[in-house]
Amino acid sequence: MTTPPDPLARDGSAERPLRLGFSPCPNDCVVFHALLHDPGLTDLHFDVVLDDVEALNTMADAGTLDVAKVSYHAAATMLERWALLPSGGALGRGVGPLIVTRERVDDLRGLVVAVPGGRTTARLLLALAHPQAVTTEIRYDRIMPAVAAGDVAAGLIIHESRFTYAEHGLHAHSDLGAWWETSVGELIPLGAIGVRRDLPAALQSEVARAVHASVTAAFRDPAASEAFVARHAQEMSREVRAKHVALYVNEHTLDVGVEGRRAATALIRAARTVHGIDDTGIDPFVAWQPPTGGP
Repeated sequence: MTTPPDPLARDGSAERPLRLGFSPCPNDCVVFHALLHDPGLTDLHFDVVLDDVEALNTMADAGTLDVAKVSYHAAATMLERWALLPSGGALGRGVGPLIVTRERVDDLRGLVVAVPGGRTTARLLLALAHPQAVTTEIRYDRIMPAVAAGDVAAGLIIHESRFTYAEHGLHAHSDLGAWWETSVGELIPLGAIGVRRDLPAALQSEVARAVHASVTAAFRDPAASEAFVARHAQEMSREVRAKHVALYVNEHTLDVGVEGRRAATALIRAARTVHGIDDTGIDPFVAWQPPTGGP
C-alpha cells in the first residue's frame, strides 16, 4: 500500500487539497455548500468524495480522507486518530433511526433486520436496544426495497427514509432514537464531521472554523444551497428534501453545545463498551470553539 503524500507545507498550511468526504444527503450538502462555493470563506482547498456514510466510515478508518462525515459510532472506534468538529454534524431529538417491517409484528426475535452498515450509529442503537437481533448489512438506500420485497423481515432505516417508508407499504415498528432519548435522557448524536488528529492543530482549527462559517452561511441564506442539494438528491422530492433539511440541520449543526457534547460523550462511551475499547477520557472534539451567538 502506498503512503499518501504529506498534505502539509512547512508552515502548517495545506500544501495540497485536503481530501474531504461527505454524503450526498441534503443536510451534508447544505453544510458544505458555502465551503465549496464561496472562495472567500477559507484559503483551504478540497478534493471531494461523495459516498454513503458507511463507506465514509471505512475510508476515514483507512486514512484515505483528511476530513470526513463519520458516524458517531465509527468515531468512537477511531478517537485516537480522529477528532470531531463542533459544527456540521447531525444530532438532535426526533432524528433517530426507525425499524420498519412489511407486516405488523410485535416481537423481532428470530427476524433478520437489515442494517445500513456495521459502524453506523443506527447499528449501535440496535445493538443496545435489541442485543439479540440477527442482522445483515445492506446499503441504506436499498433497505426499504429489500423489506418491501420480503428479502428481509425488517429494516433499520436512516436519513430521508423516515419520511417515505409508508410509500413502500411499510410499517414503523419502533423508533430507536426515541428509545435512546428515553433510556439515556440525551439527544441522539448521529454523525459528525471528523478531522485527522495528525494534522497540525492550526490546520484542524482552520477546518473547524471554515465548516462553522459554512454552516453559518447556510442559516443566513437557506436558498443558496437548494440547487446543490437538488443535484445530489435527484430521486428525492422537493418536499422530502425540505423536511430532511428542517430535521437534520438545526441549532446543534451550528454548534453541538454543552448538550450535544454530553450526548456525544454518552454515545461514544456506549460504543466503546460494546467494542471492548477502554475509555481513555480523550476529548472527542478539536480544541477550536465556535464564537458565541447565532449566525
